[in-house]
Amino acid sequence: MEDDVVLSAPLFAEMDPENSRALIESMNPVSFARGDVLFHEGDPGDRLFVIRSGKIKLGRRSSDGRENLLSIQGPGEMFGELSLFDPGPRTATATVVADAELVELAHVELVAWLEQHPTVAKHLLKALAHRLRRTNEALADLVFSDVPGRVAKALLDLATRFGEPTDEGVRVAHDLTQEELAQLVGASRETVNKALADFAARGWVRREGRAVVLLDADRLERRAR
Repeated sequence: MEDDVVLSAPLFAEMDPENSRALIESMNPVSFARGDVLFHEGDPGDRLFVIRSGKIKLGRRSSDGRENLLSIQGPGEMFGELSLFDPGPRTATATVVADAELVELAHVELVAWLEQHPTVAKHLLKALAHRLRRTNEALADLVFSDVPGRVAKALLDLATRFGEPTDEGVRVAHDLTQEELAQLVGASRETVNKALADFAARGWVRREGRAVVLLDADRLERRAR
């Protein structure tokens, strides 16, 4: 089952099963606990990671210490491949949000693999293009959307990727602190908490620590527009 999760990563898209298994066997399994840092912004980029379980946050820190969360990555997603196409230092810090099991592949090994299977590069580039599209959308949201709209959109995105259907709606165990959720939205913790409290008062969501239950996704979708 764990390998099935890994095989859903873009790296393995349309790769035949025999080659997929061979590549997985060449990857090194690693485990991390919440709070562990896989790499820091500015570190040399020498490997990519695919997540088997858990969650990883990618963030950047300003010179005055403020942190911006770029994304949350979960099972079946990968990160660290950017330096394969643009060698250089890491552009973000990767920190474990929920205890994680990953597999890692050194870039020197990946390059050798791509030379034997060049079509794989197309799927890696597609994944990078998808990430760039999401970045552009996030920048547009910061300019054109208010904080409640961005909070609604973030909750819907987290629900799509990590949500579990329940009798009441969709339960999203995002594993983020209030501060981390605010960093993901690009607003202050107080403003994000005010938006969440308003959503809860309207009966759209119910907060449960580091999880939230979406009770009325339709209303949230309209608020996110």
